[in-house]
Amino acid sequence: MRHHLVLRVIAKLLIPLILLFALYVQFHGDFGPGGGFQAGVIFGSAFILYGLIFGANTARRVATPEVVRVLAACGVLLYAGVGVVAILRGGNYLQYRVLAATATGGEHLGIFLIEFGVGLTVAMIMIGLFYCFTGYRPSDHNNGTHPHDA
Repeated sequence: MRHHLVLRVIAKLLIPLILLFALYVQFHGDFGPGGGFQAGVIFGSAFILYGLIFGANTARRVATPEVVRVLAACGVLLYAGVGVVAILRGGNYLQYRVLAATATGGEHLGIFLIEFGVGLTVAMIMIGLFYCFTGYRPSDHNNGTHPHDA
């Protein structure tokens, strides 16, 4: 795709705007429609657009498959960890009210953390699926070769 200059320029203009919109959806999810799942899908789609325009190998250098797997696991652990912390503070699993000094503060903190964990997990799973569909295999990475490098 090196000869598609217009696509590359447009992608460089659109990707930051898409990521900014993903952040808006993520942080607005506490107060209205939207949240972690939608923001994760939007973030993942921006990264997939990057990979489609600039090449899957370039995308793998930006976010290695190992980093994607670790971040996906961190998102799940954050979600589960909020529930465990609520239990340890004397509440039920995912009872946000016990997370802060006031019930309202706990609700906001809990929803923010849960939605961030969901968004992180969804974005990383989408990126991981993109890697799978572009022919990435962990055995190729371990051998230092890639089928698309030839």
